[in-house]
Amino acid sequence: MFGIENLTGSTQAAALVGIVLVEAMVLYVGYGALESVVGSTVLKLLRGE
Repeated sequence: MFGIENLTGSTQAAALVGIVLVEAMVLYVGYGALESVVGSTVLKLLRGE
């Protein structure tokens, strides 16, 4: 998908670590935004308010 299979040893490992870190940051920001938008509504529904 990213073409990292064409890289060699250490370069491939570094690229894979970088991709995983970027993915983790995107998920962290995305879930944080989703929680701030939907979180209070879900809590109100669960509490029966």
